[in-house]
Amino acid sequence: MTREYDLVIVGGGISGASLLYTVSKFTDIERVALLEKEGEIAAINSHHTNNSQTLHFGDIETNYSRKKAEEVNEGAQLLAGYLETEDPDREIHSKRSKMVLAVGEREVEELEARYHDEGFADLYPKLRALDREQIAEIEPKVVEGRDPETEMLALQTPDGYVVDYGETAKSFVDDAREEEGVDVYTGTEVERIDETDDGFVIETDAGWFEATTTVVAAGSHSLQVAKEMGYGENKSLLPVAGSFFLGGDLLNGKVYTLQMQKLPFAAIHGDADVHNPSITRFGPTAKLVPELERGRLSTVEDFLDVFGLNADSFLSYGNVLADRVLLPYVLRNLLYDVPVIGKWAFLPHVRKVVPSVGLDDIERATGYGGVRPQIVDTEGKTLDMGEAKIIGEDVIFNVTPSPGASTCLKNAMRDAETVIEFLDGEYEFDEAGFRAETIENFPREEMTVAADD
Repeated sequence: MTREYDLVIVGGGISGASLLYTVSKFTDIERVALLEKEGEIAAINSHHTNNSQTLHFGDIETNYSRKKAEEVNEGAQLLAGYLETEDPDREIHSKRSKMVLAVGEREVEELEARYHDEGFADLYPKLRALDREQIAEIEPKVVEGRDPETEMLALQTPDGYVVDYGETAKSFVDDAREEEGVDVYTGTEVERIDETDDGFVIETDAGWFEATTTVVAAGSHSLQVAKEMGYGENKSLLPVAGSFFLGGDLLNGKVYTLQMQKLPFAAIHGDADVHNPSITRFGPTAKLVPELERGRLSTVEDFLDVFGLNADSFLSYGNVLADRVLLPYVLRNLLYDVPVIGKWAFLPHVRKVVPSVGLDDIERATGYGGVRPQIVDTEGKTLDMGEAKIIGEDVIFNVTPSPGASTCLKNAMRDAETVIEFLDGEYEFDEAGFRAETIENFPREEMTVAADD
């Protein structure tokens, strides 16, 4: 039996789930299905152990330009507003202090310029500059044991949302299921998508689906599916596996360090786990892996499909990895997985955040970390930081590394509008209603936030 839908979404992580929520609640599209290959929603990269749990506003991410920060800020506010309404008891998210820390004269000057000269003070009204004594009031362990002659500056905000994106994705799906015409199929792996005169035929291990429009939101696999359908031939992936070290109850909130400008990976930071504030996570580390899912050897072949095994791909990887900033970073991160040596090599990064930490205070986390696909442009031979969206004939492919989870609702809004265009404008998107349930609930007044309220 073939099941027919106006829209089929492939992938049940935070991206696919947010689109299902947006389309089902705020459009009049009648028949929508979500297909997820795992037995439950958000079992891979959106699971809370496999990402940094950070809602990125762009306020403390010092590798963001002012333009990118503005884009990310709106997206984060959309999700924060949703969480404030849907999770008032803070079961799937926490709200804590967060700051970016500058240590030493050069970093302090850089952070001051960003705050004052580049206009981040105006863009983020709650963001305030803290001196050493003020930092110590909020995060005493950040100051304890540090040379009193070392200059320090922090930009701090109470909008430190720590999010379980897996549970948030499930919340989106639960909300969507309340609407008529919405079906969710877990344990349903897509094997092939074929274009037809009327849309798409989607072959799965659980049967056939027909869709007028399709959105593939399957993480690293999105590009694999796109290439199988003849799209994205000028793109490849650099799969990066993130990992963490764990410590005890050391921080009250999230403390970032300054980002290296040419790196697409998050700066080393420390923060309390979303569900257990007595555990502090330090990371992420970033290791190149030839697989699309962490620890699944079956996805090595999938990576080779995406890589392409052609001259352009090899030349692109060579050009990207030859960068004098990226190459040392990649090689250094290989050390962090080596027993004993890895912990010793990573310790200076931890001590930049918490100076008093010793070797016995941290352990390599097991069962933490996912794969973040970085986009490689095989024409320009460059690494493209951020997300990739490929729009074809009545089909969208989303590859969403960080900050894709933070901007999931903004991406969903855009995709919902595009899907309506695909459907010849027969349906409407209620943007006012969408914003009323999301961004309008974001708290704009400054307030004092406890370590974990």
